Amino acid sequence: MKKKIAIMWILTALCFISAVVFWFLMNNSKVTYTEVDAVVTSTGVKQVINKSTGNKTDFYEVKVEYNGEEYELQNVHGLAGYYKGKTVKALLSNNKLYANVEGIKSTSPVATVYFVFLFGTLIMLTVSASYTSKAKKQKQKNQITD
Repeated sequence: MKKKIAIMWILTALCFISAVVFWFLMNNSKVTYTEVDAVVTSTGVKQVINKSTGNKTDFYEVKVEYNGEEYELQNVHGLAGYYKGKTVKALLSNNKLYANVEGIKSTSPVATVYFVFLFGTLIMLTVSASYTSKAKKQKQKNQITD
């Protein structure tokens, strides 16, 4: 049991180190995009309610027209400054329009690997802590019965 727990903690540490490395790679990556002018065609807010907690989360939807095609503007954090007919700066990358550079970086392959290691770290941390706790309780139980 001790070996299994030690291996889990080593995996947790490796996931954490990998997440940190990929976070730096993601934030230092050079992204290619073209800054374009797009015209806002519609805006909206989609509100999602968590049934168990009742918390509400707003998702902002902005549609823009560029070169005769309509796009959904990615990574919009609010509707301030976006109204129908307004010309806004957008970043064209991989046939999508983004509101900012962070939106492009967070959808890159390096970002995907970062998020895999980040969630892997959280899962491994939970599992490792749980097994460690169970092992300590079992050890205490065995000491009491001896």
